[in-house]
Amino acid sequence: MAKKTAQIHYYEAVGRRKVAIARVRLYIIGKDGHASIGSNKYKVGTFLVNKKNIEEVFPAVSDKVRYLAPLKLTHNEERFVISVLVRGGGLQGQLEAIILALSRAIEKTDKTEHRPVLKKAGLLRRDPRARERRKVGTGGKARRAKQSPKR
Repeated sequence: MAKKTAQIHYYEAVGRRKVAIARVRLYIIGKDGHASIGSNKYKVGTFLVNKKNIEEVFPAVSDKVRYLAPLKLTHNEERFVISVLVRGGGLQGQLEAIILALSRAIEKTDKTEHRPVLKKAGLLRRDPRARERRKVGTGGKARRAKQSPKR
């Protein structure tokens, strides 16, 4: 199920969390050990988020453990060049959207082998929680009631 666009092969998936949306592409490595994204060539294991290295966007070690989890569980750390476009939400929502999209893309590479491992780890489930909308007449918050006068 690899898509082909101008001689580039990749697996693509979308992940969402709260307001954040992430599109992940796993580029298959050519015979020279590189993958071409646009006019640039990248080595195996490169992980780009909005055309920046992922360590610039998510520098924390705990974040690194979380976004590398789908790759380590399926033993795909040094198999792809990964490109992510993410928008909306905050950093944690974006990170969780990236993890879901990455898990879905890895699943597409080999469903029979990778799906049970990712599903058991809970990486293929979308978190449905979202911010509650603000109601009219609540004084600025979703559940807050207006203050009543004391006298």
